[in-house]
Amino acid sequence: MQWSWIFVALIIIAVPAGAQSLEERMKSAAGAYERKDFAAAIAVWRPLAEAGNAEAETLLGAMYWSGEGVLRDHKQAAYWYLRAAEKGYARAQNDIGYMYGFGEGIPPRDDVQAYKWLSLAVRNYSAKNQERLEQATKDLAAVRARMRPAQLADAERQIRDFRPVP
Repeated sequence: MQWSWIFVALIIIAVPAGAQSLEERMKSAAGAYERKDFAAAIAVWRPLAEAGNAEAETLLGAMYWSGEGVLRDHKQAAYWYLRAAEKGYARAQNDIGYMYGFGEGIPPRDDVQAYKWLSLAVRNYSAKNQERLEQATKDLAAVRARMRPAQLADAERQIRDFRPVP
């Protein structure tokens, strides 16, 4: 009988800790990141990213891009950005588009892919992301200026055919 009460007490204590909402976990990780407690941020974002959360994928990609809390690794940054971009997440589309258009070689420069992802980001950003929208628009114009008509046609076709993955 005594063991059953201990078991019930443990369950009561454990449930509230595990019942934290996704929003609360993301906010907690963002706070840890702002305090430069990168290990705490990664402890939340990595499992969520691995489970397919586009925002966590993007934030983990940003950490790899800048080398905050992890070794700087643009291949890993591109991997996480692309996973989130394919889901339709605007910031990731912007980030992978920037990497294709202006990055440091990983992935290799590809103006068609840069134009595609930056265009999708511009289309998908909400009004609350005005600053990012403006920068993506400028980056898109810079990429477009160096593209040939056939490249633009290819990029526009890819944009039309784009369907976010779940």
